[in-house]
Formats: sequence, structure tokens, C-alpha cells
Amino acid sequence: MLHRPAPDREVRQNGGLLNKKEARHGDCRAGRWPVQLRYATDVTGEEYVSRELWCEATLSCCPLHPEGGCGFARHGTYRRVSPPGTRVTRWYCPDGHCTFSLLPDCLAARLSGTLAEVESVVRHVEQAESLEAACADLRLDIELPGVLRWVRRRVAAVQASLIVLKGLLPEYFSACEPTLGAFARCLDVDDVLVTLRQIAADFLHQLRSPLGFVPRRKPEGGRDRSRQHRAGADPPTLER
Repeated sequence: MLHRPAPDREVRQNGGLLNKKEARHGDCRAGRWPVQLRYATDVTGEEYVSRELWCEATLSCCPLHPEGGCGFARHGTYRRVSPPGTRVTRWYCPDGHCTFSLLPDCLAARLSGTLAEVESVVRHVEQAESLEAACADLRLDIELPGVLRWVRRRVAAVQASLIVLKGLLPEYFSACEPTLGAFARCLDVDDVLVTLRQIAADFLHQLRSPLGFVPRRKPEGGRDRSRQHRAGADPPTLER
């Protein structure tokens, strides 16, 4: 199922510097990054990997040239760090010089890992006495200032998306506080972020990552390398 960006948004490749940098897996990045599109799935991250569902991902036409004739074709996969073994399928439009990727519903956008993992962190913070208290049990591999930054990024991004959704879908969420706990009670579900990606499928290019596909902004107001994937490794070679 393909959900195209809103008509007034220019669909272009996800910015990025042409100078290749070292990716987190130690290989060189491929340069520019693909435009993300939704891959409608109903599986966990582990199931996505074990069943290699990226092999089943399909795009019926080029999002830039639905009439065809642009040479649009499958363009291999790129690897993400987590869950281990994850790959995401890509397509390339030669005429538009643009790469597209299909991100399954279970995976966080522009963050390593799954939406369920992001939700677990944010819910933990919502239920804790303070942010510092919540961080005491998270990311024991790094010191507290780093944990605070790591957690704040996730909490702020999720809360921003919830606030936007209250306005976009008032029939669902007008009475909800912008917390995952309140949205869970409203929807009567446990996995809020995965459910919201399905409900808000037409608005993903208006919602911040990791739920939607809009990159987070830098503190001074700019974006992190316009429309780049900031987490998840890009492969050195094409694979199936």
C-alpha cells in the first residue's frame, strides 16, 4: 500500500552530502538517502527479519512518474543496525534521480530499532517520577548526560507527533492528552505507535520521526541533513 506525500510537498531525494561518510557498521555510506514510504505490515520487528519480508515489498509504480517510462526499478536493500538482520527494500527513479524505500510499520523512522522499543522508553518516562529517575534504568552503557539526550529526543519527537495528530484527527483524539497512556486508553490498544502509523497513514509526511517520516529539527531550527535517514546503516553493495 503506497501513501504518497501531500501534493504541495515536493518529492525529492533525502538531501545528504555527496561526500561519503563512514556508516555505523564501518562501511561507507552510499551518499544520498532514500525517500521513505510506508510498507503496511502487521508483524513485529523479529518476524519481519525472520521471514525476510523485505523480499515481498513491492511498489506498483514510480511515485514521481505513475504513468511510467522513467526506468523505475528495484534498487537492492539497505541494512539497519537493529533488529539484527533487518534490511529495507529500495527502488530508484533514473529520471528523477531519486531513491525510495519501503519502511515496515514495525520499524522506527530515522532511529535504529522498532516503534515498540521507542514506545517502551516513552511510556517508562511517562510513568516515572522524573526524567532523571526514568533514565536511571535506561542505557546503562552510557553516562547520565548521554542518556538524558537519548531519552529527550524520543520523548519530544513522540509528543510532537501526538499534538499534531490531535489536530489532524480530532474525531479520534481531540479529548486526549498528548501522552501515549492517554492515546492507549482512547484506542484501547497496547501498541500505540504502530497503531497510529496505520491510522495516520495519509499524514506520515506531516509527522516527525520516529512515527512519521519528517526529520527532526536541530536545536537551532535547522533539520538534520534535510530528509536524511539519521539511523540505520546504508549498505556498501546492493543485495536482494
